[in-house]
Amino acid sequence: MDANQEKLVAAARSCIGRPYKYGAKPEDMPNYFDCSSFTQYVFKTIGIDIPRSTLLQATIGKEIPLDQPPAVGDLIFFRGSKGHYDDALFPGKSVYIGHVALYIGENKIIHGAFQRGVVEEIPMETAIKEKGPIVLIKKVLSG
Repeated sequence: MDANQEKLVAAARSCIGRPYKYGAKPEDMPNYFDCSSFTQYVFKTIGIDIPRSTLLQATIGKEIPLDQPPAVGDLIFFRGSKGHYDDALFPGKSVYIGHVALYIGENKIIHGAFQRGVVEEIPMETAIKEKGPIVLIKKVLSG
């Protein structure tokens, strides 16, 4: 891992156990998170501003093919149970997104988890069982 990846993972792990709050706003952070406010917050700790919503976060960065493994710091987007979609943001694609998580390596993610009401670190397989398939991977960190 490079220095930015290490800082990102450390910031993400420092949030584990913090309560989940759907629609958490910047003034709620770092006390409460939903999935996209969590990813926004941890990127901000290393000086990278990303959009607030899951859907808008899916529009930034470089798309990684789903048949390639993600790298530490990549954003993993799941279908989710409350998907969002906007044709104008994804021309020519059918992308139905309901959840975002941060990939931390070793086939694990950290995310704001509605199911358990906290930020947690879990295996990707568990997230896929709970959230549905991965529909998009985005690299935000350069390198």
